Amino acid sequence: MQTAISFKNVDSSEHLKSYVSEKLNRFDKLFDNPATAQVVLSVEKHRHTAEIHITADRMTITGKEETGDLYSAIDMVLDKLETQLKRGKQKIRERRTIAKGRTRAIREEAAPAAEAEPPRREVRIETLDTKPMDVEEAVLQMDMSSRDFLAFMNARSSQINVIYRRKDGHYGLLQPPG
Repeated sequence: MQTAISFKNVDSSEHLKSYVSEKLNRFDKLFDNPATAQVVLSVEKHRHTAEIHITADRMTITGKEETGDLYSAIDMVLDKLETQLKRGKQKIRERRTIAKGRTRAIREEAAPAAEAEPPRREVRIETLDTKPMDVEEAVLQMDMSSRDFLAFMNARSSQINVIYRRKDGHYGLLQPPG
Protein backbone atom coordinates (compact mmCIF):
# COMPACT_ATOMS: atom_id res chain seq x y z
CA MET A 1 0.00 0.00 0.00
CA GLN A 2 1.32 3.41 -0.95
CA THR A 3 1.35 5.53 2.21
CA ALA A 4 1.89 9.27 2.78
CA ILE A 5 2.36 10.16 6.45
CA SER A 6 2.38 13.76 7.67
CA PHE A 7 2.89 15.08 11.17
CA LYS A 8 1.43 18.22 12.79
CA ASN A 9 2.89 19.56 16.04
CA VAL A 10 4.78 16.33 16.59
CA ASP A 11 8.27 15.23 15.56
CA SER A 12 8.31 12.65 12.81
CA SER A 13 9.86 9.41 13.94
CA GLU A 14 10.76 6.32 12.01
CA HIS A 15 9.14 4.20 14.71
CA LEU A 16 5.75 5.91 14.19
CA LYS A 17 6.09 5.64 10.40
CA SER A 18 6.92 1.94 10.56
CA TYR A 19 4.11 1.34 13.09
CA VAL A 20 1.53 2.98 10.79
CA SER A 21 2.88 1.21 7.68
CA GLU A 22 2.84 -2.15 9.44
CA LYS A 23 -0.73 -1.64 10.64
CA LEU A 24 -1.90 -0.49 7.18
CA ASN A 25 -0.50 -3.64 5.56
CA ARG A 26 -3.45 -5.63 6.93
CA PHE A 27 -5.69 -3.66 4.53
CA ASP A 28 -3.81 -4.91 1.44
CA LYS A 29 -5.64 -8.24 1.52
CA LEU A 30 -9.02 -6.48 1.64
CA PHE A 31 -8.55 -4.60 -1.66
CA ASP A 32 -8.45 -6.09 -5.14
CA ASN A 33 -6.32 -3.25 -6.54
CA PRO A 34 -3.44 -1.27 -5.02
CA ALA A 35 -4.55 1.25 -2.42
CA THR A 36 -3.21 4.63 -1.31
CA ALA A 37 -3.37 6.00 2.22
CA GLN A 38 -2.95 9.53 3.52
CA VAL A 39 -2.20 9.61 7.25
CA VAL A 40 -2.15 12.77 9.39
CA LEU A 41 -0.86 12.44 12.95
CA SER A 42 -1.21 15.50 15.17
CA VAL A 43 -0.87 16.54 18.80
CA GLU A 44 -2.67 19.44 20.49
CA LYS A 45 -2.01 19.71 24.23
CA HIS A 46 -3.27 16.35 25.53
CA ARG A 47 -5.23 15.34 22.42
CA HIS A 48 -3.47 12.96 20.08
CA THR A 49 -5.27 12.69 16.74
CA ALA A 50 -4.91 10.15 13.95
CA GLU A 51 -6.73 10.79 10.67
CA ILE A 52 -6.51 8.31 7.79
CA HIS A 53 -7.95 8.39 4.25
CA ILE A 54 -7.68 5.18 2.20
CA THR A 55 -8.55 5.16 -1.50
CA ALA A 56 -8.84 2.01 -3.64
CA ASP A 57 -11.28 0.25 -5.95
CA ARG A 58 -13.13 3.54 -6.62
CA MET A 59 -13.91 3.69 -2.89
CA THR A 60 -12.67 6.13 -0.25
CA ILE A 61 -12.93 5.47 3.46
CA THR A 62 -12.02 8.02 6.10
CA GLY A 63 -11.58 7.83 9.84
CA LYS A 64 -10.45 10.11 12.64
CA GLU A 65 -9.83 9.36 16.32
CA GLU A 66 -8.64 11.45 19.27
CA THR A 67 -7.19 9.90 22.43
CA GLY A 68 -4.51 10.57 25.01
CA ASP A 69 -2.00 8.34 23.22
CA LEU A 70 -1.02 8.49 19.54
CA TYR A 71 -0.56 4.72 19.21
CA SER A 72 -4.01 3.96 20.59
CA ALA A 73 -5.51 6.63 18.29
CA ILE A 74 -3.89 4.88 15.32
CA ASP A 75 -5.22 1.48 16.44
CA MET A 76 -8.72 2.83 17.03
CA VAL A 77 -8.96 4.62 13.67
CA LEU A 78 -7.71 1.53 11.83
CA ASP A 79 -10.33 -0.62 13.55
CA LYS A 80 -12.97 1.92 12.53
CA LEU A 81 -11.74 1.90 8.91
CA GLU A 82 -11.72 -1.90 8.79
CA THR A 83 -15.33 -1.96 10.01
CA GLN A 84 -16.35 0.64 7.39
CA LEU A 85 -14.61 -1.26 4.62
CA LYS A 86 -16.14 -4.62 5.53
CA ARG A 87 -19.60 -3.04 5.82
CA GLY A 88 -19.21 -1.36 2.42
CA LYS A 89 -18.01 -4.55 0.73
CA GLN A 90 -20.89 -6.49 2.31
CA LYS A 91 -23.38 -3.99 0.86
CA ILE A 92 -21.81 -4.39 -2.57
CA ARG A 93 -22.01 -8.19 -2.30
CA GLU A 94 -25.67 -8.01 -1.25
CA ARG A 95 -26.51 -5.75 -4.18
CA ARG A 96 -24.80 -8.13 -6.61
CA THR A 97 -26.66 -11.12 -5.13
CA ILE A 98 -30.01 -9.36 -5.43
CA ALA A 99 -29.25 -8.32 -9.01
CA LYS A 100 -28.21 -11.88 -9.97
CA GLY A 101 -31.43 -13.28 -8.49
CA ARG A 102 -33.56 -10.86 -10.48
CA THR A 103 -31.66 -11.58 -13.68
CA ARG A 104 -32.07 -15.32 -13.17
CA ALA A 105 -35.84 -14.90 -12.65
CA ILE A 106 -36.17 -12.94 -15.89
CA ARG A 107 -34.27 -15.62 -17.82
CA GLU A 108 -36.47 -18.40 -16.37
CA GLU A 109 -39.66 -16.55 -17.37
CA ALA A 110 -38.36 -15.93 -20.86
CA ALA A 111 -37.08 -19.49 -21.44
CA PRO A 112 -40.26 -21.04 -22.96
CA ALA A 113 -40.81 -18.11 -25.30
CA ALA A 114 -37.15 -18.03 -26.33
CA GLU A 115 -37.47 -21.23 -28.38
CA ALA A 116 -39.76 -19.54 -30.90
CA GLU A 117 -37.99 -16.16 -30.96
CA PRO A 118 -34.41 -15.21 -31.76
CA PRO A 119 -32.19 -14.70 -28.70
CA ARG A 120 -32.61 -11.36 -26.96
CA ARG A 121 -30.32 -9.29 -24.85
CA GLU A 122 -30.51 -9.83 -21.14
CA VAL A 123 -32.37 -7.09 -19.25
CA ARG A 124 -31.36 -6.42 -15.68
CA ILE A 125 -34.16 -5.04 -13.52
CA GLU A 126 -33.47 -3.13 -10.33
CA THR A 127 -35.87 -1.44 -7.99
CA LEU A 128 -35.26 2.18 -7.07
CA ASP A 129 -34.88 3.14 -3.44
CA THR A 130 -37.83 5.51 -2.99
CA LYS A 131 -36.30 7.29 0.00
CA PRO A 132 -35.80 10.91 -1.11
CA MET A 133 -32.25 12.21 -0.80
CA ASP A 134 -30.28 15.34 -1.63
CA VAL A 135 -27.66 15.40 -4.36
CA GLU A 136 -24.93 15.56 -1.69
CA GLU A 137 -26.27 12.39 -0.05
CA ALA A 138 -26.33 10.68 -3.46
CA VAL A 139 -22.67 11.65 -3.96
CA LEU A 140 -21.84 10.06 -0.59
CA GLN A 141 -23.68 6.90 -1.65
CA MET A 142 -21.64 6.87 -4.86
CA ASP A 143 -18.41 7.26 -2.88
CA MET A 144 -19.28 4.21 -0.78
CA SER A 145 -20.22 2.04 -3.75
CA SER A 146 -18.29 0.85 -6.77
CA ARG A 147 -21.05 1.71 -9.19
CA ASP A 148 -20.71 4.21 -12.02
CA PHE A 149 -24.22 5.64 -11.59
CA LEU A 150 -27.06 5.90 -9.08
CA ALA A 151 -30.73 6.67 -9.70
CA PHE A 152 -32.47 8.39 -6.79
CA MET A 153 -35.53 10.45 -5.83
CA ASN A 154 -34.41 14.08 -5.47
CA ALA A 155 -35.76 15.48 -2.18
CA ARG A 156 -35.97 19.04 -3.53
CA SER A 157 -37.70 18.39 -6.85
CA SER A 158 -39.48 15.07 -6.04
CA GLN A 159 -38.28 13.74 -9.40
CA ILE A 160 -36.07 10.85 -10.38
CA ASN A 161 -32.45 11.96 -10.95
CA VAL A 162 -29.38 10.00 -12.01
CA ILE A 163 -25.92 10.84 -10.72
CA TYR A 164 -22.98 9.29 -12.57
CA ARG A 165 -19.22 9.10 -12.21
CA ARG A 166 -17.42 10.82 -15.08
CA LYS A 167 -14.15 9.60 -16.55
CA ASP A 168 -12.27 12.54 -14.99
CA GLY A 169 -13.37 11.41 -11.49
CA HIS A 170 -16.01 14.10 -10.96
CA TYR A 171 -19.77 13.55 -10.95
CA GLY A 172 -22.54 14.43 -13.38
CA LEU A 173 -26.27 14.79 -12.69
CA LEU A 174 -29.12 13.91 -15.07
CA GLN A 175 -32.50 15.40 -14.24
CA PRO A 176 -35.75 15.73 -16.20
CA PRO A 177 -36.62 19.13 -17.70
CA GLY A 178 -38.80 21.48 -15.74
